[in-house]
Amino acid sequence: MEDHNPKRCLGDERLYASLCIIGFFLAYLFIGLSIASAPWFRWTKHALSDLGHALRPETALYFNFGLSISGLLIAIYAVTSLRRCSKYAGLTLTASAFSLQLVAVFDEIYGDVHTFVSEAFFILLLTSTLTYAIEKRSLIACLSFMIEIGAWLSYWIRLYNAGIAVPEIISVTAAAVWIFHSAIETLLKKYVPQ
Repeated sequence: MEDHNPKRCLGDERLYASLCIIGFFLAYLFIGLSIASAPWFRWTKHALSDLGHALRPETALYFNFGLSISGLLIAIYAVTSLRRCSKYAGLTLTASAFSLQLVAVFDEIYGDVHTFVSEAFFILLLTSTLTYAIEKRSLIACLSFMIEIGAWLSYWIRLYNAGIAVPEIISVTAAAVWIFHSAIETLLKKYVPQ
């Protein structure tokens, strides 16, 4: 029998929102650890995924573990709490978080498979940002979407000289803003008895 106690549901949503925030913290922590462990890494010539290449054991463990656990925690939030307030953004963010886990599973050693799951991750992240902006009429998500698109367009038209890691981190950070904001809103919700 399902429990429909509103206080319990709000408590569960807060737990899921907390998992999302922890997921982002862990993602940046493990990316940072990987970069700090890689004296060869250059923002001007590398992809973030270079840090997860199986033949680079000094960084691959941190990087791939960080992506995997972050993807899991964000997916839990997206499929539960976010989906309740923004159905389609919740579903697309769940798919994006799952594809983030696949980036860790199919690291660069897998060649085209890695490229496919990486591109799927960024496309789904853009899609979830745009979907949330439309569904919730969110200015924050709209600005995040414009920054994400701008980062990729600037890279593709060679507006600046950098490795693909630059638009990757810009687009992920821009998306993190609206996702983090939605999780904080969930944490700050007050129980209103009916």
